[in-house]
Formats: sequence, structure tokens, C-alpha cells
Amino acid sequence: MADDIIMQISNKIKEKRKAKGITIQELADRAEVSKGLISQIENNRTVPSLLVLINIIKALQLDMNEFFNEIDQQQANSRVIIKQRAAYQAFEKEPAKGFVYKRILTRNVKKLPVDIVLLELKKGASHTQVVKTDAYEYKYIIKGKVEYLIDNETYTLEEGDSLFFDGRLGYQPRNTGNENAQILAVYFLIDES
Repeated sequence: MADDIIMQISNKIKEKRKAKGITIQELADRAEVSKGLISQIENNRTVPSLLVLINIIKALQLDMNEFFNEIDQQQANSRVIIKQRAAYQAFEKEPAKGFVYKRILTRNVKKLPVDIVLLELKKGASHTQVVKTDAYEYKYIIKGKVEYLIDNETYTLEEGDSLFFDGRLGYQPRNTGNENAQILAVYFLIDES
């Protein structure tokens, strides 16, 4: 159960760093730790010591209370979780115009980290560069029409369609419909340690 809280902390560090436009190396320099350690923490491959965690939060210029108040401790101890739509946390996964991410749930299932996200792709939104994630990804199209370019092949999906693939292949999503698209995305994070 504590793993879920640690995963939330890891995700939060990564999101806040990216939102502030800070590189992993810059954060490492500010927190006086190695770049590799920041990467391992952000990818849920190691647990930071309390001192390192405090240094990272300070290096991000975040309020300590605010940082921890947003960590959902109740979900970690519950076998049944209900989360109201208003509680979904918006975050920036990568700097891409027209991509609105809201985290629904982050949880370890049988010691494997899973991240469930609601993604809204604004009309005409697309990635200009290939995206890679260390995760197997499942995408379910709730609304709209989306095209995925994965490993140089194009897949067109419409409402009710779904897609499962290895995010390490590299992909580019694009809203090809006439309205905003809505996608349920589930990331099964890969731990290669």
C-alpha cells in the first residue's frame, strides 16, 4: 500500500518538474543529487530518502504542505476506491498544445505500477515529435476520431475502438475528427530493473 503513495510522489515530482520547464539535470544540480537518481525516482525505480525528497521539493520551489496535501493516502489503504470527477488531477505529461491530461488513479497492482489517465485531445491537436514511454499502453476512444502513428504504421480509431501497444516503440497521436476527442489511457509501467 505504501508503494501507491511512493508512486504518487514520483509522479508528482516529474509533473511539477516538467510544468516548471526544468530538466532532470537542472533538478539534480539544484537538489545536489545525481541525474540518474532523479530519473530513478521519477520512474518509480527507487525510493528517495527523506532528506533527498525534501531537497527535491525545495529545488522545485514547492510548498512542503501543499506537496503532501495532494497525495491521496486514503486510496492506498482502500480495497474499493471511488473518485469523483472533480477530484481528477490535471497535469502536463509533455509540452504539447491541445493535450489535456487528468489523472484518474495511480496504483500498484500486484507490485506493478498502473497509471489511469483521461486524455482530451483538442480538435486538430497532434504531437509534432515521436513520444516514447516506458509502459505498455491501452487507449480506449470515448469520443472522437484519433489517429496513432506507431512504429511507422498508422492506425485510425473512432468512438468505442481501443488500442494496446508497447510505448517504447514510439508513437504520435493526432485528433483527425471534427471535435475534441476523449481517450481513456491506461499505462502499465515497465520495470526493467
